[in-house]
Amino acid sequence: MATNRFNRRSFLKGSASAAALMSLPVRGFSQTTLLTRLEWQQFKATPQYASFLNAVKLMKAVTDATKPTSWQYWVNVHLNYCPHMVPYFLAWHRGYLYYFEQQLRTVSGDSKLALPYWDYYKYPHMPSEFTDAASGNPLYVTGRVNTNVYGALTMAPFSSKIINMQRGTSNSFEASFESAPHNPVHNIIGGWMADMSSPTDPIFYLHHGNVDRLWDAWCAEPPTIVPSPSSSYWSGSFTYATNLSIAKSKCYRPGLLNYQYAQPNNVPSALPPNAQEGRIIRVQAQPTPIVVRPALGNFANTPGRTISSSRRSLGGVANMTLNETSVSARLPLQASDISSLKDALSAAAAGSEASTTTLQYPYLVLDKLVVTGLGRQGGYYYNIYLNLPAAGNADAASQAHFIGTFGAFEASEANHHGGGTLRLPLSDVLQNLGVADLNEAVISLVRVNGPNSPKGTALIVGEMRVELSTDRP
Repeated sequence: MATNRFNRRSFLKGSASAAALMSLPVRGFSQTTLLTRLEWQQFKATPQYASFLNAVKLMKAVTDATKPTSWQYWVNVHLNYCPHMVPYFLAWHRGYLYYFEQQLRTVSGDSKLALPYWDYYKYPHMPSEFTDAASGNPLYVTGRVNTNVYGALTMAPFSSKIINMQRGTSNSFEASFESAPHNPVHNIIGGWMADMSSPTDPIFYLHHGNVDRLWDAWCAEPPTIVPSPSSSYWSGSFTYATNLSIAKSKCYRPGLLNYQYAQPNNVPSALPPNAQEGRIIRVQAQPTPIVVRPALGNFANTPGRTISSSRRSLGGVANMTLNETSVSARLPLQASDISSLKDALSAAAAGSEASTTTLQYPYLVLDKLVVTGLGRQGGYYYNIYLNLPAAGNADAASQAHFIGTFGAFEASEANHHGGGTLRLPLSDVLQNLGVADLNEAVISLVRVNGPNSPKGTALIVGEMRVELSTDRP
């Protein structure tokens, strides 16, 4: 699998093609009849299945990537404009799927074609139509490492504690869901899916269809808090290409974009207990529990220092090489740094609005990221925790200590959009644990593997540190 290096300037120069996109049907803004997006197992029994296959095949056959009728055009839209680990991850992708769905209808000539989704909480094995390597199958791509994503799944976003939709608030659904299961599904499948060029793999669209569906289902679960349609949160627009944008307000709910999901549409109540392979029911392998905190690695300490006018390091470690072994690192926080963390969290808990120069928001920063050729294949990821119990059943307490996930997909995003730096907010976990008891900071990276995963150096972190920043998550 080779990362696509299509030049962004060349993509943006396709202004005529981008303008042509505006002629795509946008009847959804005025129609009253909603099209229904179906789960794949139901979708493939409809006449639209043939239309979908034909559209994918025709788009892949178009070699001019500046034309919206080509498959690569939509890969490049994602490469150039997708927001990850920042606000509007969910809403931007909703608009992206909407325009891509319009293109499928235009290419196929089927006005009833709605994008299907893959409910991996019910069917954790990738649909067989995507794994069939028969010649001419437009849904198959080489390079996938796994087709069973059970190890990527979690019930965390559906916890009763997750009540706020938007990133930047405490207990945010958007932040929780993007961290897992969204990112781990990309990582476990691997190949193109472990890269920002992930829409190269057709399963990307079914994955994000499910992300969108579960967001819609979560919004309907009281007491969830979603910014009202009149909120300034929905002001402005999203950009997908030159002359192609959509009002953020149109991404408030699916009905505004002329689609709905098959009913009833509910959030999952449990992880899938088993999976079917042909006529055989196989019990899913459970992820290995974290019985004890991973051993400390031998890493050199880095001092607290000013990173920029808006960021200050409180201390970290250098040159972390990550392989198939879980590892922990002790970060050297000084008493004054712990005091700064306490002050920041106290202000946040009190609802104080920080000035643009106040170092109020804590982050775990993974900087100068390198993905090896082996690691780029995917098939694995790491759950990151703060101060797992050094003794006893660490697994039972793990969710309160959870910071986020890290794998080839997150590293690809950081290198593509973030200058090689991944920043994970720490406010929630610090509030959960109580910063008053923070006499040390031990960060554990716990490796999670798919059925197939690489052995050897996968990722290199130039520095891992705790920062205070003026930037709200």
